[in-house]
Amino acid sequence: MRLIIAAIGKMRAGPEKTLACDYQDRAAAIARNIGFSGPDILEFETPAKLKGAKRRAREGAMLYGAAPPGSVLIRLDERGRNYSSEDLAEMLARQRDDGAGAAAFLIGGADGHDQSITDRAALSLCFGAPTWPHMLVRVMLMEQLYRAMTILTGHPYHRS
Repeated sequence: MRLIIAAIGKMRAGPEKTLACDYQDRAAAIARNIGFSGPDILEFETPAKLKGAKRRAREGAMLYGAAPPGSVLIRLDERGRNYSSEDLAEMLARQRDDGAGAAAFLIGGADGHDQSITDRAALSLCFGAPTWPHMLVRVMLMEQLYRAMTILTGHPYHRS
């Protein structure tokens, strides 16, 4: 099962990008041994002239278009469910075992997700009550995907 992170906005060189790439490399090294590929990060920019609902609609179309047909869509949203690391690993394994071709984690822009993404998403995931910068959410998600891979392989990185 392919793991995809589709996000609005491009990471610039800096500590967040360095850390995200480090976890991406770690996760990829383990993932291929347990029936996953990736995680891949796909980034999109929205034209600055678009505002409000038109901006969200364009972002939603770009995010949805990044997910291969039949993907499980997982929307990152501050109002989503707060999964434990074990629950996230279990959910990914279940989707893989049920034959899903991909899990696409969708990170919207500053104005949130378009209703089309909310309607299509199978799951909504959050990282607790605080509002997090979108670039940091990518790092946190990438680390959690790496952690999920370690949980599924019994690697000692995750200690529970």
